[in-house]
This record gives sequence, C-alpha cells and structure tokens, in this order.
Amino acid sequence: MSAALEITGLRKAYKGFALKDVSFTVPEGSIMGLVGPNGAGKTTIIKLILNLVRRQAGSVKVFGLDNLADEKAAKSRIGFVHETPALVEDVPLKSIASAAAPFYPKWDQRLFLSLMDEFGLNPGQKFKTLSHGMKMKFSLALALCHDADLLVLDEPTSGLDPVFRRELLERLSGVIQDVRKAVLFSTHITSDLERTADYITLVLDGAVVFSSPRDDVRDGWAVVKGGPEILDPSRRPLFRAVRESPYGIEALTSDVPSARMAFPSAVFDRASIEDIMIFLNPGAFHD
Repeated sequence: MSAALEITGLRKAYKGFALKDVSFTVPEGSIMGLVGPNGAGKTTIIKLILNLVRRQAGSVKVFGLDNLADEKAAKSRIGFVHETPALVEDVPLKSIASAAAPFYPKWDQRLFLSLMDEFGLNPGQKFKTLSHGMKMKFSLALALCHDADLLVLDEPTSGLDPVFRRELLERLSGVIQDVRKAVLFSTHITSDLERTADYITLVLDGAVVFSSPRDDVRDGWAVVKGGPEILDPSRRPLFRAVRESPYGIEALTSDVPSARMAFPSAVFDRASIEDIMIFLNPGAFHD
C-alpha cells in the first residue's frame, strides 16, 4: 500500500512546547484521524506539512514528494480546510476562487460552481457576510474542486451543526472511494472519527502515543473497573494510567489479554478514543 503522506522524525520547538520525533503514515485510500487535546501539537504538524513553518528535523513527503524540495508540486496535490478560514473578507467568493485557480493545474470550474450550488452559496456574496458554517462550506468547495489527492482538514467540524458535520463526514468517506486519494482529519471531537477514520494517530504533548488502524485501537485498549486489587504494585505495569474515585478504581490498559488474566473478576469496557485521551492526559478537557 503506497503512502499519501509520510512523516518521519518531525521536530519543531517553540518556547514551552516541542514536537518530539513525530512519525506516522497515511496510506492511499484511507482517512487518518489526527487526535489530541488542544495544545497537543496537531496544528503545528499541519503547518509543517504545508510548510507554513519550517521544521527543525525530520521529513514530510506527499506522495513521495518532499514538501520542501518539491514544494510547488506537493502543495498542488493538497486540499486544505482550516477551522477558521483566513480569506479576504471584503471580496466576492467568485473572486477568491479566480485568484486561487491558477495555483492548481487540475482546477475544475464546473465542479466549483456545482459545489457552490450544492452548498447553497452565492458566488457574488462577499466572504465576510458568511456564517461560520458557510465559510467552512466555501473552504471545502475550494479544497475539493481541484481534484486534490490529499485533503488536510484542521478541526473542520468545530462549531458546525450536527447535520452538516454528518454531511462532511459522508463526503470524506466518498473521497477515498478513489483509492489514490487520502484524508488527514485533525480534531478533538473524537466521536467524528469513531465512524469514519480508518487509522488513528493520537498526539499528546508533542509526541505520538500511537498510530494504528482504528479497529486495533478499539480492540486493543480497555478501561478496567474494580476494587483495591487493581492497585497491586506487582501488576501496575499492565496499566497505562489509573484513576481512583469514590465509586471505585478505573485503569487504562493496552494489554487486554494479560489484564483479563490478572483480574478475572474485574469489569472490562472497551476504551473509546476519548477515554484514552482523558486517561493519558487528565487535564485535556479542563483547560
């Protein structure tokens, strides 16, 4: 299986934060969910893919093209959608599209107009007059109308109503019906990925915790619920994190078979992606 996106040993340091040797691969014909709490490093990774900031180490390849040495060719194959689209506010949508079109050899004006109609967008309307959801739809139209081989979406469903969120996820699933294409979907709304992602990459504090097929994550992680026996120091290595509460003890394991043998009377619940994030980064949803 060929790689649409291959990231190896990526590093970037800022004051108080650093990406630490980030590596993962997005195969062609797949959707990769890039997940983690706010501040984990997801947006920094995307900026490095798009060469909006310069990496300090590592490599980024888009369909085998180095994103620095072959920047123009690599970017022509990427469609990008950001949570807060930064486009010229006081300009009609059709003018924004006309300015973007020359940068993409495969720009399809008919497809652009068709998507505008499908999304209920008026080409003569100015960008500043659009609601947040309509701005996202316009950004998606721009990303889709030049036959992008790799869609990169940074928190695209944040602030959207449930109906359009579902439509967007269905459209992404449709994109990869062409097995040469792929999607990198960055989000902290993990429920969006439970339905659509083929692979999950979890980033915490600038480092990759895992990058695995979604089903391996679902089947390979569990929340173990029990009493004081879970705190046995000799069996503590079975758990990635332990949490005590007035109602008992819960622990996160990525070695379910061994944990079941060690604690046959405990309750085992399949760990969601959100469970894993919370256990491994307890402050993630309390910023």
